[in-house]
Order: sequence, then C-alpha cells, then structure tokens
Amino acid sequence: MKVLLINGSCNKNGCTFRALTEIENVLKQENIETELIQIGRDAIKDCIGCCGCIKNNNKCIFGNDVVNEIIEKAKTSDGFVFGSPVYYAHPSGRLLSVLDRVFYAGGKFLAYKPGAAVVVARRAGTTASIDVINKYFTINKMPVVSSNYWNMVYGTKPEDVEKDLEGLQIMRHIGYNMVWILNAIKKVEFPKSEDKIKTNFIK
Repeated sequence: MKVLLINGSCNKNGCTFRALTEIENVLKQENIETELIQIGRDAIKDCIGCCGCIKNNNKCIFGNDVVNEIIEKAKTSDGFVFGSPVYYAHPSGRLLSVLDRVFYAGGKFLAYKPGAAVVVARRAGTTASIDVINKYFTINKMPVVSSNYWNMVYGTKPEDVEKDLEGLQIMRHIGYNMVWILNAIKKVEFPKSEDKIKTNFIK
C-alpha cells in the first residue's frame, strides 16, 4: 500500500514539511510505502472550468505544473495527506488551485481512498483551514482520517514545531489511523453507488 503526501507550502523544508514527515515516519514504520510531493514555488494556474480534462483522458489541459503528476500518482496510491500553512484563515491559495484541478480532473482516482488534512499556523485559522481541505474528501466519497485532536501543529519555523509535542503526537496518530483505515478497507467491498444527479434550477 502507498500513501501520497502533498506539501502545499512554498517552503520545501518548513513547518508543513516537518508535520508531514512525522506522519510519514509512522507510515514507513508500519510498512506503508510513501511519497512526499512538494508543489514548489512555480506559478500554478486556477481551474477555469473548461471541462477540457473530460476530453483529455482525465488530465488537466494546463500540463506544465504538478497537477497531472499528482493525478497520475493518485492512480496507484491508496491514501492521501494534504498539508498546508494557514494564510488568512484558509489553506494556501496554491494548494487550493492544485486541489480544484486534481479533484475536478482526476477525482475518480481518489474516490473511496482515505484522506487527511494537515495544517500549520503561527496562531489561528487552523480549524477553518482543515474544514476547507476536508470538503474535497467529503464531496468525493473519501473516508476522512482524524487523529486524537485537530490535525494541526503550531510554529513559524521548524524549530517551533519541534517544541509542539502535542502537535507532533497528533501527526503520529494521523499515521496510525491512516494505517488502520487502509487495512480495514482491504477487507470490505466499496459501498453501493448511484450515477450522480445534478439538480439545476437555473435555465
């Protein structure tokens, strides 16, 4: 089994990376394959709702950034962790652009697979940011991976995160719970499903 971890911070080795590696260490100890992707600092386009991905074999037409790489890796991944710093009480705009396009173009490759949201803040805005990321999971039939408290750590630099012992423990419990859900899913069939109904009152 494999879990894909996405670092939605511009800082490659910052606080978000430190939080994700705490989860990754647990997954590795439990013999789960991992891959951590840094979305980087290059420009990332927003989804423009063109539906080009529908005609393009579930690939976003903006093919020069990390989005199609994530979609391709999602096909062979069993679980996902999306991490982000908190900006103005929401996840990073870069991560949201990635999530919009990944889920619109390649959502079927993430469906029924567990997802965890992880956020890092200096002070506040954490629960609102977790809520935003979790909505991608719940609209896409994905089990949400929780912990023993809210999925967050605090700090402005990695050294601060090291002092947040509770936060690091929360990250480890995300790892434990991810392993538990992955093993549980292996033993059951996917739930029944219906073709999606879209009610639209605007003519």
